[in-house]
Amino acid sequence: MVIFGAAGDLTKRLVVPSLYNLACAKLLPAEFAIVGVDLADHSDEDWRQSLEAMTAEFVKHGGEHETVNQDVWRWLTERMTYQKGDLNDPASYETLKAKLAEIDSKQGTGGNYLFYLAISDRFFGTVVQHLGQSELGCEKDGHWRRVVVEKPFGHDLRSAQELNRTILSVVSESQVYRIDHFLGKETVQNIMLFRFANGLFEPLWSRDRIDHIQITVAETVGVEQRGRFYEQTGALRDMVPNHVFQLVAMTAMEAPNSFGADAVRAEKAKAIDAIRVCNPNEVDCMAVRGQYGAGEIDGKPVAGYRQEPDVSPQSEVETYVALKLQIENWRWAGVPFYIRTGKRLARRKSQIAIHFKHAPCPMFRDTPVREPAPNWLLIRIQPDEGIALEFGAKIPGPTMRLGDVRMDFKYEDYFGTAPATGYETLIYDVMLGDATLFQRADNIEAGWRVVQPVLDHWAQNPATNFPNYTAGSQGPADAEKLIKHGHHMWRPIN
Repeated sequence: MVIFGAAGDLTKRLVVPSLYNLACAKLLPAEFAIVGVDLADHSDEDWRQSLEAMTAEFVKHGGEHETVNQDVWRWLTERMTYQKGDLNDPASYETLKAKLAEIDSKQGTGGNYLFYLAISDRFFGTVVQHLGQSELGCEKDGHWRRVVVEKPFGHDLRSAQELNRTILSVVSESQVYRIDHFLGKETVQNIMLFRFANGLFEPLWSRDRIDHIQITVAETVGVEQRGRFYEQTGALRDMVPNHVFQLVAMTAMEAPNSFGADAVRAEKAKAIDAIRVCNPNEVDCMAVRGQYGAGEIDGKPVAGYRQEPDVSPQSEVETYVALKLQIENWRWAGVPFYIRTGKRLARRKSQIAIHFKHAPCPMFRDTPVREPAPNWLLIRIQPDEGIALEFGAKIPGPTMRLGDVRMDFKYEDYFGTAPATGYETLIYDVMLGDATLFQRADNIEAGWRVVQPVLDHWAQNPATNFPNYTAGSQGPADAEKLIKHGHHMWRPIN
């Protein structure tokens, strides 16, 4: 495994802790080796020590063990070497090629290579082109070469298409793994199994029984030290074409003919491709943006977005977005999908909420039950992963009174938990060659095609009311208006 960006934050916080977890689970082969590549001037030992503190912090706060298993850590670090290298310099790849050949010779292996691009997105195309020119990306003699590409995969439709063309001119689609850590979460993976393996719910999953769907990805954190990045990105680019649309796809897709990667990814791509692309005149009715001002989170005062480090005092970048989507196919015609995501909201919460249609209620006309409360199916992704069902039941007593009840399944109660980054499953799948949980080129481009009219409209019509929601709140008031136009209401973020 070659990690480009070996000295970066992503490698320390997520990639190496996930490799440590895989090592603990004995899922890494005995011949496994890691080569870290970065511009920083480190020795092998310097690099290993720089990774240990973050891994220890992850283990301490992530699960039942409070300290790193030194035997496992030693096993992993003994397989780590570091190479100083400039990503733009062809000589760096020749040096890497020689190092990998040396490792292959020492271990007596033929050399399957996993290249992990834990780097700024502006280098994605550059690195892949150099892998092609150095022949490091060429599969031969029965050995594979796979490339893991982090997000953001493009900044708009055109840049995503250009990046796909660049990468696929060097390697094949089967070699590219566009990673999204959201898809490594157990609850997200369970959506398909829940839908298609349960005869109770599968027949209900359509416009015949579902009124509308709400997908929420709310964060309490601000932009932290990522102000410079966020000023160029914003909530729509950062979250919607990748994280949120993957949740939409898993909720809306048709049943694949198997759980093979090609079959699953084809159905996910169809679902995103079926989302209606709005015209510029419709954007204000279909999309809402917001930016947080000063407020309180967990009783502590926090600054507004414009007061964050590396953020312009006049910034017009959105930290919140809500969209109304229409999926124009047979299953979902007429069922609105409302999505929202934002920073500095009331609570950290990622959830898919499915609102079922009301049952006909003429039998209750002469009772105190005017209209039963709606039935909701709630799929909680984080935190408190689980599934809940809300429905009505008669309150005991001589009169007809209906109460709202909730059946709640929690993953932790049934299966226990283990410290996880969300990357363990994904990295392991790359090694196995299973691309089920990774986005295909057409899926990426379909997502950007949906949001492009919104990006264009907002670029031409800057926001004049920012900041328009208080940190620690439910979000901007305009988001409530968006959903009320469809005679619906957001579920509270609490």
